Amino acid sequence: MTRDTTVAVTGLGLVTAAGADTESTWAAVREGRATARTDPELRDLQVSLSCRVDAVDELRPRQPGAAQLDPGARMGLAAVAQALDAAKLDPAEWDPARVAVVTGCSVGGMHTQRAAGARLAADGPRSVSPYFLTGYLPNMVCAAIALHLGVTGPTLNVATACASGATALGTARDLLASGQCDIAVVCGADAAVTPLMVTGFAQLRALSDRCSRPFDTARDGFVIAEGAGALILERPEHAAARSAPRLARLIGYGASSDAHHLVAPHPEGRHAERALRAALAEAGVAPGDVDHVNAHGTSTPRGDAMEAAVLARVLPHRPPVTSAKGALGHTLGAAGAIEAALTVLALGADLVPPTAGLTDPDPALDIDVVAASARTVTSAVAVSDSFGFGGHNAVVVLARG
Repeated sequence: MTRDTTVAVTGLGLVTAAGADTESTWAAVREGRATARTDPELRDLQVSLSCRVDAVDELRPRQPGAAQLDPGARMGLAAVAQALDAAKLDPAEWDPARVAVVTGCSVGGMHTQRAAGARLAADGPRSVSPYFLTGYLPNMVCAAIALHLGVTGPTLNVATACASGATALGTARDLLASGQCDIAVVCGADAAVTPLMVTGFAQLRALSDRCSRPFDTARDGFVIAEGAGALILERPEHAAARSAPRLARLIGYGASSDAHHLVAPHPEGRHAERALRAALAEAGVAPGDVDHVNAHGTSTPRGDAMEAAVLARVLPHRPPVTSAKGALGHTLGAAGAIEAALTVLALGADLVPPTAGLTDPDPALDIDVVAASARTVTSAVAVSDSFGFGGHNAVVVLARG
């Protein structure tokens, strides 16, 4: 490498089915407590299980147009507010031109789309709200955050399906490393628990109507979820100058594409492996230096098998592996950011959380998956994997602050 790409993680925030705050989410993951439940809105579908965020209306910020924000954007703003508090950052005191906002949102405002479609069908085009597009377009989570914070630096949304949150972290890291900003507000947010989206995933046979059980012999699909995760990244010198909290360091990022199939992962995981090796190389750490892995771990038969094979090849020392999706479900584009934040918390707490739902580890998978209860592990370096439909692979490497 010709330049140092390390950035500081100075704040984080979480909104998930476990609760609208970091503490509630971390407690559920740390305890291995599943949040999936039967969803009345899905009762007539093939699958009726979801991990839905409660009391979304209470997350509405006080600003013009906030009433028209999609639930996904409200979750994103709530997670960002927590992250800024944790980072001890006041938007009134920063230079807004030196701040970036990068979001990962894979599907856009599906609740807004559902409401607008119903109005169009029932009462015609004039009944559709003029705020439909500003609630639906996938860049509007980013736009709402930038507007709310008064940010005038680079702002953009990335959409790499279920890798979006991790891709957002890598993109923000690049903006910081190239000197285009001093602070990057990164947020992954998706709220896709709607009948249409659930039907789409069910038709692909990607969902379970029993439970999420990553790396289990009986795994049969993921539980769809919604939520948001936010992380504040800063140039190290900027963080040091203001004596910012140092929760962790993002020291490596790798990305690749399978170019194999629109939905299925490459069966050998060759390009997912390339992303992992690239992230480790950029971080300047050997595979044996990895102390634990926050796996993508969706609970799908092929996805988990591919990821386990990659981890076994690249990390033969078998570091402990966990998946948060057993507890929180699969939050789609938000997953990479949520799971990176959980990895930061695990590094700080000297533990690796258990994988909720895992009761019978698949003996064909040669990895050490943490089950039943959290494992005490003093980690210096951890990896967080994210893989998305379309063959998108993104891996981040995090280190203790």
